[in-house]
Amino acid sequence: MNIFGTVLTYAAPSANYRGESAENRSVIQKISIGRFEYAIISPEAMRNAIRETLAAFGLPCNRERLHDQEQLAVKFKDYPDHNAYADDFFMGWLVAAGKKDREKITKELKERGRDPKLFTYKRDSILRMNMAVSLEPYRHNSIFTQSPLDATSKEIKSAKNAESSQLLHRETVYTAFQFPFALNQDDCSSKPDWSKALLKAIGQLNGVAGNHARSYFEMSPASILVRLSPQLIAGYDNYGFKIEDGKHIFPEVIDGIINEDYPASEFYIGGKIVKDMEEGLITQLKDRGATLDRNPQRLLESLGNKVFTD
Repeated sequence: MNIFGTVLTYAAPSANYRGESAENRSVIQKISIGRFEYAIISPEAMRNAIRETLAAFGLPCNRERLHDQEQLAVKFKDYPDHNAYADDFFMGWLVAAGKKDREKITKELKERGRDPKLFTYKRDSILRMNMAVSLEPYRHNSIFTQSPLDATSKEIKSAKNAESSQLLHRETVYTAFQFPFALNQDDCSSKPDWSKALLKAIGQLNGVAGNHARSYFEMSPASILVRLSPQLIAGYDNYGFKIEDGKHIFPEVIDGIINEDYPASEFYIGGKIVKDMEEGLITQLKDRGATLDRNPQRLLESLGNKVFTD
């Protein structure tokens, strides 16, 4: 069975998820859709946050982010091992190594008590994700903040920052984001507890990108739609969430279930989208076999308990 999910966050102002700065302006990363630009968040940023969330849940993780470096930096505890580390299991790896490097790695693996014949230099990611895209287009909004003059005494001159007051220019957007993810049940079957924790981490996703000192934006689901199916494709628009009159809707799938385009029993729908539904529609979906829950975290937990068993 395959799990296909789409998460829709709550809307909030954000100056996160930025690319390179242009002079003193922090630039949000964007993609063009039709005639407009939309803010995006990379799957790499979300995957890193999932690693950190899994670690916060107490799962063993191989990679950790180093935050006090002059550039983006990570540290690994060991060579990749999908049996020992949850992040290696879900995220995969690529060890770029030539012949001499492989000879060295083989020797070091033996010294660590690991069988080099069981080690692979590449493993595909079990967790498939695509970038998060804003629902509202970027409208060239910016905010300005003032960085004060650092008047620290000369005795600790080396600790000084800016020698004059700076005007900081940040591109800003007010929007919700949506992103898809996918998992295969068989790929996860050897680690059911880890797989349940992964769905839990998606349900509590936070701290996705930089600029945390100034900006707080939760990437957890306000609404979520999941299909559990033997099909190899979701079969609908993975970015199908819309907001109309403040209500979360997913017209293609909801209408498709009502019109029997999709088997309702394969769908799990949770969060604000359920809260916004009329009682008659909720009754129709449930009568056809769909699972609905007003709480998206609880929905993911129940899905995990159903799909990933010991």
